[in-house]
Amino acid sequence: MKDRISRVNSLMQEKIAEILQREIFIKDVFITVQNVDVSKDLNYAKIKISVFPFKESKKVLEILKKQSSNLQRILNEKVTIKFVPRIRFVLDRIEEKAVRVEEILRNLKG
Repeated sequence: MKDRISRVNSLMQEKIAEILQREIFIKDVFITVQNVDVSKDLNYAKIKISVFPFKESKKVLEILKKQSSNLQRILNEKVTIKFVPRIRFVLDRIEEKAVRVEEILRNLKG
Protein backbone atom coordinates (compact mmCIF):
# COMPACT_ATOMS: atom_id res chain seq x y z
CA MET A 1 0.00 0.00 0.00
CA LYS A 2 2.87 2.35 0.82
CA ASP A 3 4.26 1.90 -2.68
CA ARG A 4 0.87 2.72 -4.19
CA ILE A 5 0.61 5.93 -2.18
CA SER A 6 4.07 7.05 -3.30
CA ARG A 7 3.12 6.35 -6.94
CA VAL A 8 -0.10 8.33 -6.54
CA ASN A 9 1.88 11.16 -4.88
CA SER A 10 4.26 11.30 -7.86
CA LEU A 11 1.49 11.11 -10.41
CA MET A 12 -0.52 13.83 -8.68
CA GLN A 13 2.52 16.10 -8.37
CA GLU A 14 3.29 15.74 -12.06
CA LYS A 15 -0.29 16.35 -13.19
CA ILE A 16 -0.99 19.25 -10.81
CA ALA A 17 2.23 21.00 -11.89
CA GLU A 18 1.19 20.56 -15.51
CA ILE A 19 -2.32 21.88 -14.83
CA LEU A 20 -1.07 24.91 -12.90
CA GLN A 21 1.36 25.75 -15.67
CA ARG A 22 -1.37 25.64 -18.33
CA GLU A 23 -4.49 26.81 -16.48
CA ILE A 24 -3.46 29.39 -13.87
CA PHE A 25 -2.01 32.66 -15.14
CA ILE A 26 -0.86 35.10 -12.49
CA LYS A 27 1.34 37.89 -13.77
CA ASP A 28 4.93 37.99 -12.46
CA VAL A 29 4.46 34.97 -10.17
CA PHE A 30 6.16 31.58 -10.36
CA ILE A 31 4.37 28.64 -8.69
CA THR A 32 6.18 25.37 -7.96
CA VAL A 33 4.58 22.17 -6.70
CA GLN A 34 7.01 21.05 -4.00
CA ASN A 35 5.30 17.80 -3.08
CA VAL A 36 1.98 16.03 -2.74
CA ASP A 37 0.91 14.11 0.33
CA VAL A 38 -2.00 11.75 -0.34
CA SER A 39 -3.87 10.39 2.67
CA LYS A 40 -3.63 6.66 3.46
CA ASP A 41 -7.20 6.10 2.29
CA LEU A 42 -6.42 7.99 -0.96
CA ASN A 43 -9.35 10.37 -0.40
CA TYR A 44 -7.40 13.60 0.05
CA ALA A 45 -4.24 15.17 -1.32
CA LYS A 46 -2.39 18.02 0.34
CA ILE A 47 -0.44 19.90 -2.33
CA LYS A 48 2.49 21.96 -1.07
CA ILE A 49 3.35 24.86 -3.33
CA SER A 50 6.01 27.52 -3.21
CA VAL A 51 5.43 30.96 -4.66
CA PHE A 52 8.03 33.38 -5.97
CA PRO A 53 8.02 36.17 -5.01
CA PHE A 54 6.84 34.99 -1.61
CA LYS A 55 4.93 38.21 -0.88
CA GLU A 56 2.36 37.13 -3.52
CA SER A 57 1.68 33.79 -1.81
CA LYS A 58 -1.51 34.88 -0.04
CA LYS A 59 -3.01 36.12 -3.31
CA VAL A 60 -1.98 32.91 -5.10
CA LEU A 61 -3.55 30.69 -2.41
CA GLU A 62 -6.80 32.64 -2.63
CA ILE A 63 -6.86 32.20 -6.42
CA LEU A 64 -6.12 28.48 -6.13
CA LYS A 65 -8.87 28.02 -3.53
CA LYS A 66 -11.37 29.79 -5.77
CA GLN A 67 -10.28 27.67 -8.73
CA SER A 68 -10.02 24.38 -6.80
CA SER A 69 -13.24 22.87 -8.16
CA ASN A 70 -12.18 23.67 -11.72
CA LEU A 71 -8.66 22.32 -11.06
CA GLN A 72 -10.19 19.19 -9.50
CA ARG A 73 -12.32 18.63 -12.60
CA ILE A 74 -9.30 18.98 -14.89
CA LEU A 75 -7.29 16.63 -12.67
CA ASN A 76 -10.10 14.06 -12.74
CA GLU A 77 -9.91 14.09 -16.54
CA LYS A 78 -6.11 13.74 -16.65
CA VAL A 79 -5.55 11.09 -13.98
CA THR A 80 -6.64 7.54 -14.68
CA ILE A 81 -7.09 6.02 -11.25
CA LYS A 82 -10.31 4.69 -9.74
CA PHE A 83 -10.77 7.53 -7.23
CA VAL A 84 -8.93 10.81 -7.64
CA PRO A 85 -8.14 12.37 -4.24
CA ARG A 86 -9.72 15.73 -3.34
CA ILE A 87 -7.07 18.42 -3.57
CA ARG A 88 -6.14 21.08 -1.04
CA PHE A 89 -3.36 23.62 -1.52
CA VAL A 90 -1.02 24.65 1.27
CA LEU A 91 1.95 26.95 1.24
CA ASP A 92 5.47 25.57 1.59
CA ARG A 93 7.17 28.16 3.77
CA ILE A 94 10.72 27.11 2.92
CA GLU A 95 11.13 30.15 0.66
CA GLU A 96 10.06 32.48 3.47
CA LYS A 97 12.53 30.84 5.84
CA ALA A 98 15.36 31.06 3.28
CA VAL A 99 14.77 34.80 2.84
CA ARG A 100 14.80 35.25 6.62
CA VAL A 101 18.11 33.35 6.96
CA GLU A 102 19.64 35.47 4.17
CA GLU A 103 18.55 38.65 5.96
CA ILE A 104 20.09 37.45 9.23
CA LEU A 105 23.35 36.55 7.50
CA ARG A 106 23.42 39.88 5.70
CA ASN A 107 22.93 41.72 9.02
CA LEU A 108 25.75 39.73 10.63
CA LYS A 109 28.18 40.76 7.88
CA GLY A 110 27.74 44.33 8.52
